[in-house]
Amino acid sequence: MSFWSLKSPKAIGFQLFSLVVLSCALPVSLQAQLKAEDAPAPQDNSAQTRVASSGFLKLGPGDLVEMSVYNVPELTTKTRISSNGDMYCPLVGYMHVAGLSAEEAQAAIERRLSDFVKSPHVSLFVSEYASEGASVLGEVMRPGVYPVMGQQHLFALLSAAGGLTERSGRSLSITHRSDPNSPVTISLPRNLSDNSETNVPVFPGDVIIVRRADIIYVVGDVLRPSGVMMDSGGLSVLQALAMAGGTQRTAKLSGAKILRKGPTGMVQTPVDLKKILQAKAPDIPMEANDILVVPSSTGKILAGRTLEAAIQAATLLSVAAIP
Repeated sequence: MSFWSLKSPKAIGFQLFSLVVLSCALPVSLQAQLKAEDAPAPQDNSAQTRVASSGFLKLGPGDLVEMSVYNVPELTTKTRISSNGDMYCPLVGYMHVAGLSAEEAQAAIERRLSDFVKSPHVSLFVSEYASEGASVLGEVMRPGVYPVMGQQHLFALLSAAGGLTERSGRSLSITHRSDPNSPVTISLPRNLSDNSETNVPVFPGDVIIVRRADIIYVVGDVLRPSGVMMDSGGLSVLQALAMAGGTQRTAKLSGAKILRKGPTGMVQTPVDLKKILQAKAPDIPMEANDILVVPSSTGKILAGRTLEAAIQAATLLSVAAIP
């Protein structure tokens, strides 16, 4: 007696349905297991990570590039981009790829390679960037090239360079390797630890230049004639005067002036400090390299000397009157 003769038609139908389900599910589960076992282990490649996190990073001279063509292993090559930005590709020859992203270079090579291979699929992998760091120059304590590993930001590189000098301004420029003709100017906050939008990402090959602060000069009858560094917000006449210690008592407040270099030479602008100090005239903003001149008052000097002479004469008389 056969196995199926012991089953009712309903039981036989259920048995067949179970066998079909098992026969479909088993290969799927085995296939998933084989895929999980055969999947390559993730690689920690810094260059690849940077390309993924910075889609605008461009190829440049000195970069080491690996090229492969799907199903055509004979075309696999590893080459370095020449100093003039060209890359050698089998069958195609030299192609200019500097300034292109990896994706753009792949598409350009595929177009050229289609004359020799039907529907080529090209893959480019940048295994080594010629510049693995960013240059930090200008008014920092330790100018130099600093490594950029993974996701790096501006303030971290400024800190690695020792921070800003006393002569630094409150702005800097960043020239990205991907766009060398369009530097970006960034105004720095007073506290670099702030998590602000100015803490921008930095990539290999970028050049950061911290500019020196603009200077204005305060000379004449002031307590400390000197050059005064301007902040990014600028300085007014009263602010510059305060940083120079204020005026001497013999200063001629109504005779001050600003010397400013114009296209035709030095231009004088009268400044009535007396009215500004009395809030009868608006404060005047100053520009980089301006010279604020505070002259001395001849009358005040003579009056001071007369007073000094009178004091000395009174002292001599008092001494002579002593028996």
